[in-house]
This record gives sequence, C-alpha cells and structure tokens, in this order.
Amino acid sequence: MTGRIDPIQVLLLGLAGLAAFLGLWFGLTASGIVPNLFLPTPVEVFDRFTTLLDRRFAGATLPEHLAASFMRFAYGFLLAAVIGVPLGLLMGWFRLLDEIVSPIFDGLRFIAPIAWVPFAALWFGTGIGGPIMIIFAGAFPPCVINAYRGAKFVDPRLIEAANMLGTPNRRVITEILLPASVPSIISGLRVSAGLGWQSLVGAELIVASRGVGYMMVQGQANVSTTTVMAGMIAIGLVGLALDSALRLAERLILRRRGLET
Repeated sequence: MTGRIDPIQVLLLGLAGLAAFLGLWFGLTASGIVPNLFLPTPVEVFDRFTTLLDRRFAGATLPEHLAASFMRFAYGFLLAAVIGVPLGLLMGWFRLLDEIVSPIFDGLRFIAPIAWVPFAALWFGTGIGGPIMIIFAGAFPPCVINAYRGAKFVDPRLIEAANMLGTPNRRVITEILLPASVPSIISGLRVSAGLGWQSLVGAELIVASRGVGYMMVQGQANVSTTTVMAGMIAIGLVGLALDSALRLAERLILRRRGLET
C-alpha cells in the first residue's frame, strides 16, 4: 500500500488507541479484579506523577532523578557511539581487523547488559561508573553492527574509482565510506539509544543511589505502586523523546541525500 499518510488520521488513530488503553485500565480498576494497592487508577498515577515533579522522594524530585539518569545515559551512549561507529567502519574496510575482532564481538554482543551488573557493582560500587558500563554494554553492539553494514554496502564503483586515483585509505574512509554509511549509522544510533536507555533503568534498579530506576525501587520498598508507575511513565516519555529526536535527524539526513521515501 502506497501513498502519503494523512498526519491527522495518524493522530486520531493514536488517540483512539490511547483512549482504548485508558478505558481498559479504568475498567480493570473499577472491576476490583486487581486490588487498588497493586493497580491504582490512571487518575491516581497522574496525580502522583505531578506531585513528584516538585516533591522529593528518595532524596530528589522526579526531574532531578531523571537528570541523574540522563547524565549516565549520555555518557554511556556517547562512549558507545564514539568507539562503536569508527570500529564498525574500520571492520567493514579492513578485512584483517574484521577477522580479528568479529569472533570476540559476536560472542560478547549476545550477553545481556543486565548480566554485567555484578561486575559493575564489584568494580564501581554505586558510583557513576557502574551504570555507564551497563549502558555501554547495551548501546555498543548496534553502533558497531550498523556502521559495519553501512561500510559493506557502499557502492563499489566509488571505492574502485578512489583506488584508481590512488586515494589513501584515510581519505577513502572519511570522504567516501563515512558519508555513504550515515543513514545506516543513524539507524544504528536509534536502536542503540533505545537499548542504552533500557539498560540504564535496569542498572539503576540494582546499582545506583539516585535516578528514576532507584526511585522506582524505593517506591516498591514503600509499597507505593503509584510512584513505581509514575517512574515507568517518565521512562517511557524520555525514551519516546529520544527516539523522536533521532528519527527526525534520520529523516533530515535522508532528505538531504535524496533517499527519503
């Protein structure tokens, strides 16, 4: 099915889906099937969410917890991008490097980021290093894989022309390989950001003394389901904002390159 999608129609369908979800939620709480202690109403969760915006819980307000979480995420995500993207490009260009790194990388990338939590706790305690390590573990593989794929699918005619002209490898990588791989790299960064953000929250549930994950753990300890659910909503909203920003960047880059469909 082709054709331009009507944004108004998309908005209405999204609102209809949200209304159906809230209706189901209200129905479950009204039926009494699930006790209110474990499933509060949407109104109670929203009220708790707004309260946490300016009232401290577990040592900070919700924006302060989010700021601490986002700082950890930014460090881990940027570290993954700065190391992963160049590594992926170099692996796609230099076969020897690919053969050396791929067996190690392919083994490590299947280890769930949360599996690194014990090491993070032992090595860094509750400091910032532990969560950054876990975020890096989640965000690093997509950066490498998509940069690698971008390098592998560069038009071979461009490479052949550069080789015929005696272009040095450094210039081929920076002036041909990197620009041609940008759409794939941006797609990888979108996946990387999502996995990194999810990994952060998992890390904060165990290795943190401040952050939205830590706030949720304290909410659970205090049997405050509304606090836990308010934290979940905050996590979802920040994740949506991150993905929307990267999706916009991807669309702008594809439009500039004439590749947008």
